[in-house]
Amino acid sequence: MRALAVVLGLVIVVGVTSSVVRTLVVPRVLKSKLTETTLALTLAPFRLIARRSGSYESRDRILAWAGPLSIVVTLLVWLAGYLVGYTLMLYGLSAMQLTTALREGGSSLFTLGFASTDRGQLTFVDFFAAASGPIVIGLLIGYLPTLYGAYNRRETEVTRLESRAGEPNWGPEILARHANVGAVDNLADLFLDWERWSADLSESHTNYPVLVWIRSARPWRHWLIGQIAVMDAAALQLALAPSLAQGRARICLRMGFVTLRDIAGVAGIAFDPDPDPDDPIALPFDDFVAGVERAKALGFPAQLSPEEAWPHFRGWRNNYESIAYALANLLDAPPALWTGPRRGGLPAVPPHAPVNRQPGQPRAGDDD
Repeated sequence: MRALAVVLGLVIVVGVTSSVVRTLVVPRVLKSKLTETTLALTLAPFRLIARRSGSYESRDRILAWAGPLSIVVTLLVWLAGYLVGYTLMLYGLSAMQLTTALREGGSSLFTLGFASTDRGQLTFVDFFAAASGPIVIGLLIGYLPTLYGAYNRRETEVTRLESRAGEPNWGPEILARHANVGAVDNLADLFLDWERWSADLSESHTNYPVLVWIRSARPWRHWLIGQIAVMDAAALQLALAPSLAQGRARICLRMGFVTLRDIAGVAGIAFDPDPDPDDPIALPFDDFVAGVERAKALGFPAQLSPEEAWPHFRGWRNNYESIAYALANLLDAPPALWTGPRRGGLPAVPPHAPVNRQPGQPRAGDDD
């Protein structure tokens, strides 16, 4: 039994160490079953409670806790795993009772020093236990600035998008608002910024998957909805106005759907890596027409009719629509237009109308 305890304890310690190294040290996508399971179990109760909420705002308030708490829970799971592993090893390599081994393992792991012995043959186990706790905590402390640095970079662009796309973001609204202020030429700069943003997102959110679940500070603001909106705006420009400079729109789209595919791979979402551009899409044609009319109403220089532009738009959207819808549903993202259905049947919400009152203009609803 004691020999078996040593082997089992060693397996646990090695497994936890592998999880720590894969999650915090190696800068590439290396999945850890322990970390993935901990994240899933932490998220599950929040998602269950949130989906019973009657409004999206209350759902978002509940889910805002899930991602950050999963980081704390992961640390506790690692430390608990080390405690169990070292306890079993101490128990197997000595004549101690299991409770005594637990006490000594905890004393060494957390460097409390309240339990000690003179058994030289166990010293190496105590030393490894004493090193493991501070190393894991130190790595996590170093991990958090990297994590929240990536989060802040992500949120800066998502926040900037509010004035360009409304909240929740919508692709046609981007074209409409740029046309309304005579800034259609600035769309190229927007697409360039979001190409870089997508590349940063791909690197950070695949190496640190918990970022996918950390939500924005405002309920109607979300990184995925922003990504979909910008990609839809690029696809609309390519389909409706072929005479405009299209290079940056194409590159933005390409980087965007590559990023979504990378994140889908981490999230376990299946997708077709080479979709047929002539395949049907889930977005109804009538909704597409409504989006085109919104852009044209504020002056976007559409050169093709919705019927002429539809095959081109559909061909572009086939590259990312299924992934975008699956992720939006999985993450309980805001139910924006053109982002697919949500669990619980939440209705799609158009962008909130901007408030642009002039001096002396009464508020909406005020008496004349």
